[in-house]
Amino acid sequence: MNNWLYKMERRFGRYGIPNLAKYLALGQLVVWVIVMFIYGDLLGLITLSRSGLMHGQIWRLVTFVLIPDTGGIWGLLFLYFYYFIGTSMEREWGQAKFNMYFLAGMVFTILYAFLVYLFGGITMSIGAEFIYLSMFFSFATYYPDQRVLFMYIIPIKIKWLAVANAAYFVYEIFALRFPLNLLPVVATLNYLLFCGDMLFGSVHFRRPGQIRKTVNFKREAQRIRREQQSAP
Repeated sequence: MNNWLYKMERRFGRYGIPNLAKYLALGQLVVWVIVMFIYGDLLGLITLSRSGLMHGQIWRLVTFVLIPDTGGIWGLLFLYFYYFIGTSMEREWGQAKFNMYFLAGMVFTILYAFLVYLFGGITMSIGAEFIYLSMFFSFATYYPDQRVLFMYIIPIKIKWLAVANAAYFVYEIFALRFPLNLLPVVATLNYLLFCGDMLFGSVHFRRPGQIRKTVNFKREAQRIRREQQSAP
């Protein structure tokens, strides 16, 4: 799977959007401001909706990822957290792979919405909540011991928040009505596509810092040999 992703990065990476996480956060902030202070019904115009698309509202194919996770002050806090996670993963993966991850999440969600209508005749209005939450899984996979301030007060490791996030996914699968309850599954598939190898330990993963230490060790060994050779 990693080889396939690498080939896709090499082939299409130049078409990626630099600083995508920043633009997503900015777009969500604009939507949050409009909904809170200007036009509260905006969300109904930008969610992913088959009926809306059939009426020519093609902007919904993109704008559904700009819907804030929640309203009020909590919406701003979640927005900052997703911005932090997104920019971190963009630095870790690089522009191309981060763009591919988010685009894949969008495509999976769009295909799911159309398949549900095609086979079940069910029309849904969908946001991108679970795409962002699955991105949090990716962050936790790479930085499990990173500490954050939960509720901006309690220091906690990311891996424990990921466990809570996974519990939330399971809860939503049982709590939401069908077929909305399968959205967490779709988002998890996207996560496994990009991080499954690391999660299940099928590849040996080295942190950038570990790679630098290996290089430094080789240089140090060469220096010692040179000193031994020049010694009388």
